[in-house]
Amino acid sequence: MANFIKYLTIYKQDILFRVRIIMSNIFALTLNCGSSTLKFSVVDFKKNKELILGMADFLCSSGVSILWKTKTGKYNDILHKQSNIEEIIDFISYNILKSNIKIFNNIVCIGHRVVHGGSKLRKSVIIDKKIIKHIEHASIFAPLHNPINLLGIQASFNIFPHLKKKNVAVFDTAFHSTLPKRSYLYGIPYGFYKDYGIRRYGAHGISYSYVTNRSSEILKISRHRLNIIACHLGNGASIAAIRNGVCLDTSMGLTPLEGLIMGTRSGDIDPSIIFFMYKKLKMSIKEIENILIKKSGLLGISELSSDFRILESNYLSCEKVKLSIEVFCYRLSKYIASYTTLMQGKLDAIVFTGGIGENSCLVREITISRLSILNCNIDIKLNTSMISGKEGFINSKNSISILVIPTNEALVIAKESVLLFKKSI
Repeated sequence: MANFIKYLTIYKQDILFRVRIIMSNIFALTLNCGSSTLKFSVVDFKKNKELILGMADFLCSSGVSILWKTKTGKYNDILHKQSNIEEIIDFISYNILKSNIKIFNNIVCIGHRVVHGGSKLRKSVIIDKKIIKHIEHASIFAPLHNPINLLGIQASFNIFPHLKKKNVAVFDTAFHSTLPKRSYLYGIPYGFYKDYGIRRYGAHGISYSYVTNRSSEILKISRHRLNIIACHLGNGASIAAIRNGVCLDTSMGLTPLEGLIMGTRSGDIDPSIIFFMYKKLKMSIKEIENILIKKSGLLGISELSSDFRILESNYLSCEKVKLSIEVFCYRLSKYIASYTTLMQGKLDAIVFTGGIGENSCLVREITISRLSILNCNIDIKLNTSMISGKEGFINSKNSISILVIPTNEALVIAKESVLLFKKSI
């Protein structure tokens, strides 16, 4: 009898919990730990609206700058230079979330952006020890990102122990699971793909998912008929060819090192450069890896900074800075032009997103100026005005549509996380 009463009590608590979830507001905390920023938000799932939105910027010269906004206004704080991921998330929890206790109490799950899921994790999953092992294993493919993503996951376990079994991993690589073999295979012996999973995986998939849906709404074209070339440009940069709403090709490969020139990453290079550095310059593999990932790209060419805000302010005064931006845009325009061949005669829009894509009218102007043969022409006035979170068209009247869409990975992460959470209760 006692066991039966205990069972009824547990059953009643479970039913009450499910009813509360159905009847009350459902909020998701999202954590996007990147190579230069940590973005966070609290999303009201039912209203598809961000209640708290913020970013910790590691590139701030005086420390880690945390900027966030709520309904009541914008706030800013600076943490000391040695602040690690856990200290930042701890600050977010106690100084931001718990000051909005009604919001904090309705957070039911935490969604994490994870860059690389490897060959096994191709959709969003609730995080457990097995999933953590898979993410660790895939870290070799995203050495700048997966380890940081794991730090964010572990920090959320420690700081939000009541939500430990309600953490969800949302993978950037999942969006690119539609790539055909002709797109993702490398020209190396097939056994390397079959035995070790060496292939192109792509990245920035969460951003591309949002941009694809938003482009569909703006252009009033159903997603399954939508053809766009999307450019996610930030400290990490990539481009994707999306036909009939699914990805057919993307510039990043086995790792986020391939493709466009980035903040500190080289992008595409002749593999023989590595042999030259190793054999002739007597550099170790570790040294070469560090150069290609952390000392190349815009930083390597400009010899000044990887922060595009600094580079753009020095564009006219420093020749190497100007060169770095010109090379960046040249590579981007080549990729856009090549991806038009995948559109089967119908390109609905070129879309710019990401920190640089959303805010650098200079990059958009230089890049599009090289694509006039494809009937791509920019409206200078519209382009100049399209910064600071604005969304809209920047093309001239007789041009293919060119859009700026501020990405919102948080909404995608929150939706995936809440849907998985609901299935689990």
